[in-house]
Amino acid sequence: MLAQLGEEAKLLAGGQSLIPLMKLRFASPKHLVDLNYVPGASYIKEEGDMLLLGALTRHAGIEHSPLAATIPILHDCAAGIADVQVRNRGTIGGSLAEADPSGDWAAALLAHTTEVRCVGTKGARSVPLSEFIKDAYTTALQPDEIVREVAVKIPPPGSGSAYLAFKRSAPVYPTASAAVQLGLETGVCKEAAIVLGCVGLTPVRVRAAEDALRGNPVDAKAIGTVMQAVRAAADPQSDMRGSVEYKRTLVAALVRRAIEVALHRARGEPVEVSHIYA
Repeated sequence: MLAQLGEEAKLLAGGQSLIPLMKLRFASPKHLVDLNYVPGASYIKEEGDMLLLGALTRHAGIEHSPLAATIPILHDCAAGIADVQVRNRGTIGGSLAEADPSGDWAAALLAHTTEVRCVGTKGARSVPLSEFIKDAYTTALQPDEIVREVAVKIPPPGSGSAYLAFKRSAPVYPTASAAVQLGLETGVCKEAAIVLGCVGLTPVRVRAAEDALRGNPVDAKAIGTVMQAVRAAADPQSDMRGSVEYKRTLVAALVRRAIEVALHRARGEPVEVSHIYA
C-alpha cells in the first residue's frame, strides 16, 4: 500500500505522535495506512541470545512483561513513558520510526546492542539502531519499508543497566534522560555504554565517559571524570524546559544516578527506579 500510495501516505501505529501532529496541522497526509490490523505484529519473545519485540508491541505490554524485565532498562523506559493512556496505545516500533529527539526508546536501547529489523517490497533487512536513526525525525527507513521488529541482545551475567529521565510532569517529554549499561568482573568495569537523551538532535553516546569506566573500579574518581565528559558531550538547546547550562548539569546528575542503579543490578541486587519529576 505504501508503494502504491506514495509519499502522501503515512503509517498509523499507536498514533500518539502522528495524531497530535495532524490536530495541529503540522501533518496532513492524504492517506493513513493502519498497521493495527496486521496480524502477529505485537509480541515479546526470546530467540537465542536476543529478545525480540514486535513493532506494534505497546509500551504497557513491555512495562508489564516479566520477560522484558530480564533486561531492566526496558522496564525502566516503558514504565516511565507519558501516562497510562499513551502507554496503552503507543508502540515501540512507532517510537523508533518517529525518531523524535525527545523520545525515550532510542536512548535506552542504544545502551544495548539493538537491531531494527525492517521489511519492504524489496525484502527484509536488519539495521543497527546506531545507524537507523540518521537525524531528528529521520531514519534509514525507505519509503516502502516498515519496522517489523526490534531485537535487543541479552546481556551476559554480571551486567546491569538503568534508564532515568527528568520531566516536569508525566505527560510531557523529558527535559533530559540518561541510559547506562555496565558489565562487571571482580569489581572492575569491563564494558560500559552511556547514552544521553534530549540533549541533542539524536541520542548522544559518550565514548569518553565509557573509556573512563572501562578497565577501572567504578569509584568516585571515575564517576567524576564521567560527569565531566557527559557535560562536554551534551549539546542541548535552551527552551522552556531550561537553559543549556541547566540541562548539561541535569543530564550529568542523571548519569551519576543511573550508574549507581546499574552497579547494584550488575551485582544481582534488585533496584526499582522511576522517572524524576519536577
